[in-house]
Amino acid sequence: MKKAIHFGAGNIGRGFIGLLLNKSGYEVTFVDVNADLVNDINELGKYNIEIVGDNPEIIQVDNVKAINSATNLDDLIDAIVDADIITTAIGPNILKFIAPNIAKGLTKRVAANETPLNVIACENMVGGSTVLKEFVYAALDEDTKAKVEKVIGFPDAAVDRIVPLQKNEEKLLVKVEPYAEWDVDATMVVGPQPEIEGCSFVDNLSAYIQRKLFTVNTGHASIAYLAYQKGIADIGTAMKDEEIVAGARAVWAETSSMLIEKYGFDKDVHQKYVETTESRFKNPHLSDEVTRVARGPKRKLSAGDRLVSPALQLLEQGKTPVALPKIMAAAFKFDFDGDPEAVEIQDYIKANGIDAAITNYTGLAADSVIFKAIKENM
Repeated sequence: MKKAIHFGAGNIGRGFIGLLLNKSGYEVTFVDVNADLVNDINELGKYNIEIVGDNPEIIQVDNVKAINSATNLDDLIDAIVDADIITTAIGPNILKFIAPNIAKGLTKRVAANETPLNVIACENMVGGSTVLKEFVYAALDEDTKAKVEKVIGFPDAAVDRIVPLQKNEEKLLVKVEPYAEWDVDATMVVGPQPEIEGCSFVDNLSAYIQRKLFTVNTGHASIAYLAYQKGIADIGTAMKDEEIVAGARAVWAETSSMLIEKYGFDKDVHQKYVETTESRFKNPHLSDEVTRVARGPKRKLSAGDRLVSPALQLLEQGKTPVALPKIMAAAFKFDFDGDPEAVEIQDYIKANGIDAAITNYTGLAADSVIFKAIKENM
């Protein structure tokens, strides 16, 4: 049986990537540092996925196990030696922490096994696998790096499935939406293309990454920041607010205009994608906490992420964004004390002023049209 290693045994790992790998005939070994979670997986050897929506369904995922990388590093290294694919769903900020262990496993693997292997970071970020590769390579010596380069691929990916924060009585149960999309850059695959049900290998991944990032992630963040300003606690309630929905649609009109011109997406097909995205956010079974969706404003406001990047690309196309700067302003007002990034931004604003904060976190100069629009909405 084919063997898959998946870093991150949380809801996304089990409810999305682990599920698709299992359906594709892989024995899935989850890697995590949560001892209770690892023990539950090893004790049960299976778990259930509940598809929630108009057509509910229960799917059992079996033939799974787990390794605690904090206490069983040798087992992880040996598993990497024998793996047919490695995936992650741990969060962009955690990639640097798992890289040294992956490097140790690959070092032992290439010394004994020249079979091609692909490592796919399934994160909400652009170029996640490339970033992970850089961290892994930093932990390799030059001789090993040359061997790894020949047989280990790090193809970038775009992933999309809403798996909200949840508490379930049934151990390991994960509730997910029906929609799922996993696209992998076919040009970066080393060796034979892995056979994964529900995963598309594409030659123009950047188009799919930006379509998802600037539709799903930009829209989700926009709704969350607007909702927070109104004191609304969850996305489901926010999607019943006409003003918030109108704000999100205005953002989608801008990102759609940019994407259609840049990548040549069919206008009607793309509009259907936007409408599907809106309907996903309205799914009453998947309502998420506004503060969870809005968390990480420092990353969300960075120049290459979901708010500033599409606005800058619109400017390059000769268009002036109006809706996106309103969301950036709302993000700068996100003062939830339970989010370290939000606290950092608020402290910076208090110490240095909003002008300095805008430039520091977005990279926008004071004479930028977008900078001025943010200020006007503060």
